[in-house]
Amino acid sequence: MRILVVGSGGREHALAWKISRSPLVRALFAAPGNPGISRVATLVALDPRDVDAVARWCVENRIDLVVVGPEAPLVAGLADRVAREGIPVFGPSAAAAEIEGSKAFAKDVMRAAGIPTAEYEAFTEVGPAVAWARARAGRVVVKADGLAAGKGVVVCGDAAEAEEALRAMLVGGAHGAAGRKVVVEERLEGPEASCIAFTDGERVRMLAAAQDHKRIFDGDRGPNTGGMGAFSPTPNVGADLLADVERTVIVPAVRELAWRGRPFRGALYAGIMLTPKGARVLEFNARLGDPETQPILMRLANDIVPALLAAAKGDLSGVTLEFDPRAAVGVVLAAEGYPGTVASGDVVEGADGPFPEDVQVFHAGTTRGPDGRAVTSGGRVLTVCALGTGLPDAARRAYEAVGRVRFRGMQFRKDIGGKA
Repeated sequence: MRILVVGSGGREHALAWKISRSPLVRALFAAPGNPGISRVATLVALDPRDVDAVARWCVENRIDLVVVGPEAPLVAGLADRVAREGIPVFGPSAAAAEIEGSKAFAKDVMRAAGIPTAEYEAFTEVGPAVAWARARAGRVVVKADGLAAGKGVVVCGDAAEAEEALRAMLVGGAHGAAGRKVVVEERLEGPEASCIAFTDGERVRMLAAAQDHKRIFDGDRGPNTGGMGAFSPTPNVGADLLADVERTVIVPAVRELAWRGRPFRGALYAGIMLTPKGARVLEFNARLGDPETQPILMRLANDIVPALLAAAKGDLSGVTLEFDPRAAVGVVLAAEGYPGTVASGDVVEGADGPFPEDVQVFHAGTTRGPDGRAVTSGGRVLTVCALGTGLPDAARRAYEAVGRVRFRGMQFRKDIGGKA
């Protein structure tokens, strides 16, 4: 098979790495990719948002399967455009991807499908939104309705914080068009988990559960980020609870989208909070999580290509997923200034190893400098992942590898996996 992976982040590097290990693959490409992905795939200088150009390239290069990593091309309709050429696509249509592209739409799907979630309302005017938040003493979560690169969520502890967040989005334009509408929901308490499934629009196959670390600093302090690390499995989600999430969250969402004429083919991500009253959905994403994908795929024992192709073609009936019993921990190495304005162009040293067996370094925010070396080009630069006999062992091995990587201003959390 000839396969194209779309994207340039750590999730896409993990996908390309796993796909490259399949005996079914004859040629693997990535658009636009990154220096790490170039070790396993041929890079193609395409803009994922230029859906016509990507589709033409796929036809000209006889691509058999397209795997779309990031959300923005999906919301822009890349899967629709490629599918019109008769090429299977792992990734939902723009209509189905609205479950991530609009927080208000996702909440509407949850309400209609009876999926357990937080009480909420959507607003476009600051006055009613502030009043709703004040009625709950400001203990709310303010979310930009549209895509905001994982940074459009503010967890508020009092009315002043809630009003500040609402005014920043609705009046100050903090997230541009993505924040012209906001969802304000009750603040839930409890540990979080990431539950992801492959789906063909009807059937689902659950991946191993994972747990992310959103805050920038140790101990869950500081502002939210796109994710500073993740681990799998999470002791908070055993087999019974994962089956319950499949039954009460994933399957109802897939059915509701299909009923609305928006069949979802790809990876459906449910961010779960485990409250004293049970599991509640915080958000849906229309793709694999980042950085959860990295440790999850480290544990996936199957050849991933048959599952991706089956989901894309609409028939997962013959697919099973198996996972290594070992644990995996992934530590994100971020650029100076992240999650705010970041430095770029700093040389990355040590990322190519060599590393011990079962340790992988996935590139995210890197590009090639003038001398051909990898340099920083984004907020989250690398994710260092390791397998171990348990979470403490996996974390130890991951941090040993982190100690061999260097770039100016490198920052990372030192407690990834500690939540377990």
